[in-house]
Amino acid sequence: MMLGRLVSGGVRGVEREITCTVRLLDDSEYTCTVQSDAKGQWLFEQTCHHLSLLEKDYFGIRYVDPDKQRHWLEFTKPITKQMKSQPPFTMCLRVKFYPPDPAALKEEITRYLVFLQIKRDLYHGRLLCRSSDAAMLAAYILQAEIGDYDPGKHPEGYCSKFQFFPKHSERLERRIAEIHKTELVGQTPETSEMNFLRKARTLETYGVDPHPCKDVSGNAAFLAFTPLGFVVLQGNRRVHFLKWNEVTKMKFEGKTFYIYANQPDDQKIVLTYFAPTPEACKHLWKCGVENQAFYQFEKSSQVRTVSSSNLFFKGSRFRYSGRVAKEVMEQSAKIRREPPEIHRAGMVPSRSCPSITHGPRQSSVPQTRRRAVHISIMEGLESLQDSGHSTPVRSVSHGDSFLGSHGNGAEGKASAEISEEIYSPSDSMLPTPVSSNYSLDKSLGRSTKGSSFQEERDANSQDRRRTTGPRVRATHRGKFQQSPGSLEVERVGEVLGSLVRLFLVTLALLFVLLLLLIALTESELDVAFLRDIRRTPEFQQFHFEYFCPLRHWLACKLRWMGGHLVNK
Repeated sequence: MMLGRLVSGGVRGVEREITCTVRLLDDSEYTCTVQSDAKGQWLFEQTCHHLSLLEKDYFGIRYVDPDKQRHWLEFTKPITKQMKSQPPFTMCLRVKFYPPDPAALKEEITRYLVFLQIKRDLYHGRLLCRSSDAAMLAAYILQAEIGDYDPGKHPEGYCSKFQFFPKHSERLERRIAEIHKTELVGQTPETSEMNFLRKARTLETYGVDPHPCKDVSGNAAFLAFTPLGFVVLQGNRRVHFLKWNEVTKMKFEGKTFYIYANQPDDQKIVLTYFAPTPEACKHLWKCGVENQAFYQFEKSSQVRTVSSSNLFFKGSRFRYSGRVAKEVMEQSAKIRREPPEIHRAGMVPSRSCPSITHGPRQSSVPQTRRRAVHISIMEGLESLQDSGHSTPVRSVSHGDSFLGSHGNGAEGKASAEISEEIYSPSDSMLPTPVSSNYSLDKSLGRSTKGSSFQEERDANSQDRRRTTGPRVRATHRGKFQQSPGSLEVERVGEVLGSLVRLFLVTLALLFVLLLLLIALTESELDVAFLRDIRRTPEFQQFHFEYFCPLRHWLACKLRWMGGHLVNK
């Protein structure tokens, strides 16, 4: 019997352990076993220890639930209570808060990891730039990962074997090779990565993690939080930019996201957007709250718990945990240790043919396993679950930028490339200009089957309506873009639900007040709190003028009802 207990106890002990795999920025994987009640902080600390990372506050662990919704792992909550899937769990280590000045980071290992993240952003189409900047960034990547140009190792057209962007032209490849051969000779990997970070920081889309939404008119938009503030991208134009000290409040109600701000001219504004799902809206709100706390406050003790809504709507409460940017910089200055060894992964071409028109290029970003859900507009982008951030910013331009083109008919994917035309800053508030007659819905491109984001379905339906006429218009409608009538009906339902919740809260408060009143008047509890209240003149006046007559009236009524029932 004792042996049976030991065996059963051992089985229970094994069942309490779960396996977690964290995919790192260089696409390697770190796997560890954690207890079922372990919190997210424990897994994050183990991952940072594996990487010898001390400046860890810029990073976070991201995972995707079975509904394809992304989440940042909360460090103060148990892992198993956050994950909706069954173990083993797979997550990704990504940059959560982009350093305002990545070149000012204390340790080389931190700069290298941020370098890998920004390189991913460039490859996934989140970091938009002109072709001149793109050529320089790509040349820095080449120098950092393959070293100086060597005619014996790097034949003519060697740049065509690598893919730094979703798609680019032969002319841009020649410019990348020219910079690599002549301007960067002798630069060490550390120097090239530092120069890359300094260049990327100057771009207006540095640190942008776009969240797809719709505005009140049903137009597609992307909301993002950067080290400088909150931005709204629409039609590839930055239609709103709010500094963090101008943002006064963020909240969400269902799928509706609100952001309140005070402009420099003392003008108060409220921006309203609609997320695809309530879960996406909640994720958007959490990201906004955390980014504002990290970049705006001077001390973590100044951060307060925030509520997502008000009394009329069921909401969520969230408290930022961890240090803020200024505290992180102060703590980094105190680091005193021998720099850890960095194992850089060089780019190895996967094919020998130098042609740039046929076959896949070797990406400078390590390849990860593909999924059925493709949210990219660009050929070769990874799927939603593989990427470290939300939907890439779709980019279309007639200038020096990413240029959206028609999708590949064989694979059904859209593509984009760096254009060589003249860049005109007046075309756009972003480094990437957009033609005035090109809409964002058109630039969204086509996606493969299984995409969970409705804005891509809207783009598909618009393309079909232009080609097949009224018959397709009646059968292919995106569900995400709601009509004003349906939005009003949904809003009325939310208001009615809020009124019901208000009524229930009021009843609960009245019940609590009634219990407190009985405890004050009828009980003999000799508690200091109750005793002090009983001694106040206001309570004594209420007790003798109102409560005692009311109690006498109720007692008479109860006696009369009791006698009436007995007589019957």
